Amino acid sequence: MTFVTIIGVVGAFFILVAFIGNELGRLKTTSLWYDGLNVLGSGLLIYYSVLLMSWPFIILNIVWLVFSLKDIVRRIV
Repeated sequence: MTFVTIIGVVGAFFILVAFIGNELGRLKTTSLWYDGLNVLGSGLLIYYSVLLMSWPFIILNIVWLVFSLKDIVRRIV
């Protein structure tokens, strides 16, 4: 497995943990853990998609990151 693939797998893993945690009732969409996992995952997936030059995936994950960061900032401030 290449370094690039590992970055993509780890990024997807964090987002899936947040999603599955929410679906199972273990993580609320209002929790910092939920948004933190999404920020971490989408940040890694942005890096991954930049390495692959996949513009649709770059845009998708930038939007995902911005909205997750917005929620974190709103809760902290």
